[in-house]
Amino acid sequence: MAPDSIRMIGILAGMGPKSTGPFIEEVVSTFQKTTGAIDDIDFPPMMIYSLPTPFYIDRPLDHALLEKTISNGLQKLESCGASFIAMPCNTAHVYFEKLQKSIRIPLLNMIEETLKQVPQTAKKASLFGTRTTLEAGLYQTGLRQAGIEFLFEPVWQGVIDRILRQIKSSSELPLDLWQELHQNAMAAGIDTLLIACTDLNPLLAVDRPACRIVDASECLAQAIVEKWLIT
Repeated sequence: MAPDSIRMIGILAGMGPKSTGPFIEEVVSTFQKTTGAIDDIDFPPMMIYSLPTPFYIDRPLDHALLEKTISNGLQKLESCGASFIAMPCNTAHVYFEKLQKSIRIPLLNMIEETLKQVPQTAKKASLFGTRTTLEAGLYQTGLRQAGIEFLFEPVWQGVIDRILRQIKSSSELPLDLWQELHQNAMAAGIDTLLIACTDLNPLLAVDRPACRIVDASECLAQAIVEKWLIT
């Protein structure tokens, strides 16, 4: 266990595995932009656990097993001396309340942090994420409470599933499917798009839709930095 005198950020990543590296880069970049850090010693210590989980795009989830796997990962980070933990995985937040109760240190809520960044000027929003995230309604309630119309065409999820499958199984990005997807969303009048899956971030880096983007990964990275600076 890390000495009590050492504050440390815990990050439970690996959901999916390819998203871990880019997310850590986002945290480091955000910290540097926020604080002006240059030398290695200027940056915060992080304990990163890339945890493979029983999550599948195209078959039903064993929610009890998935929740237990994530809970065990959080407890491992806590035992290593993390001061607080962030999970860069939207789907994992289906179990957020139980997961928070499984540890004694704070667990940042990616959904809440993302909703904070949705501008008040937004009129019609949608989200691209896993089927589980969509069906759990993690974002819809918050958007509607803010007076923002939520729109999602069922056919879009099939395209998203295909995109995620290709990202996970290949080094080639499915840009044609991605462009079709976000162009259809904008044609439907979407002015604000929530990117609610870390596996989609590589696509944002090469083809960012013309509408307003609220990226959950970026929002969580900012929340990590803010939490670190006030802890």
